[in-house]
Amino acid sequence: MRSFLLPLLLLPAAAAPAEPLAALQPMAFLAGHCWKGEFPGGRQTDEQCFQWLYDGKMLRDTHTVRSPGKPDYVGETTYYHDRAAGTVAFLYVENRGGYSRGTMLPAAGSLDFPATHYVGADGKVLTYRVRWTRSGSDAYEAFSEMQAGERWLPQFKLLLRKQ
Repeated sequence: MRSFLLPLLLLPAAAAPAEPLAALQPMAFLAGHCWKGEFPGGRQTDEQCFQWLYDGKMLRDTHTVRSPGKPDYVGETTYYHDRAAGTVAFLYVENRGGYSRGTMLPAAGSLDFPATHYVGADGKVLTYRVRWTRSGSDAYEAFSEMQAGERWLPQFKLLLRKQ
């Protein structure tokens, strides 16, 4: 057994991840951490965990919404630099069959996700937009709005704290 373990102990320590692409730098504070928030009323939580992919060329966000007595709602977002468009783009997929594609624009103190469409498994389309605003070094606020006709209505506001 010792002769098997010795070669493993002599392997070099895993290299630190490469510096993320410049376009993804505004999201770097999220990487390597899970963030959790409680919806108003305290009966639902959302936990988002971020990790770099491919030496900082992409960022993965896995999230789970938990509600007592209901199956978890699970989704995954991959952020990447769309060189052709010159912006950060994302693809979101979730366990019920829905998906969304969009962009992220860095702003002073926030990450803005302009209006885009979520397509549910039933084919229904929801137009939404989101803003994540940092709140110190250990939290950020997610504010989501959905379009109803010509108006934008609040969908949710959630403070997510570093776990």
